[in-house]
Amino acid sequence: MFHKILVAINNTEIGQQVFQEALSLATANNAELLLLHVISPVDDEELNFPSPQADSIYGSFHTHGVEYYVRQWEALKKHRIEFLTLLTNQAIAQNINARFIQEIGTPSRLICEIAQTWKADLIIIGRRGLTGINELLLGSVSNYVLHHASCSVLTVQGKTPVTQKTSQAA
Repeated sequence: MFHKILVAINNTEIGQQVFQEALSLATANNAELLLLHVISPVDDEELNFPSPQADSIYGSFHTHGVEYYVRQWEALKKHRIEFLTLLTNQAIAQNINARFIQEIGTPSRLICEIAQTWKADLIIIGRRGLTGINELLLGSVSNYVLHHASCSVLTVQGKTPVTQKTSQAA
């Protein structure tokens, strides 16, 4: 029986699947949910450094680049807080005790640390289905969590890319 479920979530299709699974398990077990979103400055696709070519050659790149990045960073954090608030309110509307936190750093490590500190019984996390060289190059948050978590882990499989097989004519 699970009493405290940590839900590692992001604003993607697989994130929605993870959230739905968490709602089901929380309802069935009368469990508390902690929604966790980790912003990784290195991995987040919405954070883009401006290129030096985009600015003048007179040295204003640094000042304008930093200002641009700070504005982009603040907008992203605000957008993600709104997303987490919406999900938390959906859970509360279903009589589930829920709250959220947003952290900045390395997702895999933070998920495990927060689960241990919060004394979670279960972590629910999405899995993109990376294998081989993609997993090696991009890393796998779910794989790290599976091997380092101090509690049970449920991975929700995202849609895997469909590989087309050529059919041979007889």
